Amino acid sequence: MANTARDEHQTSVSFICVCFNISRSGYHYQPKLSSENEVIADWLLRLTTAHRRWGFKLCFLYLRNIKGFKWNHNRVYRIYRELELNLRIKPRRRIKRDKPEALSVPMAINQIWSMDFMSDTLTDGRSIRTFNVVDDYNREGLNIDVDLSMPAQRVIQSLERLIEWRGKPKAIRCDNGPEYISQALRDWAQAMDIELMYIQPGKPTQNAYIERFNRTVR
Repeated sequence: MANTARDEHQTSVSFICVCFNISRSGYHYQPKLSSENEVIADWLLRLTTAHRRWGFKLCFLYLRNIKGFKWNHNRVYRIYRELELNLRIKPRRRIKRDKPEALSVPMAINQIWSMDFMSDTLTDGRSIRTFNVVDDYNREGLNIDVDLSMPAQRVIQSLERLIEWRGKPKAIRCDNGPEYISQALRDWAQAMDIELMYIQPGKPTQNAYIERFNRTVR
């Protein structure tokens, strides 16, 4: 725009810079390292193709520390963004569920169980978890399993051991923890013909029986 105005109106560069509010050094600037941008882009494309889980930081550290290039951080990041190489953030998986019915009292044992986790810290700083299960009919505590880690397979083992002496429930109420929404637990429940009753996210009152049991345990 400045060049066009200068050519059409035959005005000075200083007047044009005042009109367009730009500096004279910016008007006369000519990029000198544009040829290196192609080299940077080529390196970024090769790195992200060979290492699909690498983000910008790993690529930049590799170019600076391993290859010894002295390119500026902002310059490399600008080209990285222009190439649209940003890693896609995987959205958190959520199970589509209807609004659960109001909390009711079962008419017999083993109709509905409720399960939940509790966490605490040992004196040496390690974290522990307890896997608690109650029968909603008589609020009987059926299980308190304690370990440093409680993945989905460990939850399945605890439930299977509980079913051996207690019998199989018709349904189990639980929240939306990653262990409970895992495909392994859902496949196990389907094979055992047990309904998993998920509460709404952020609504612990819908699992009030086990929450009240957790308070007693604490």
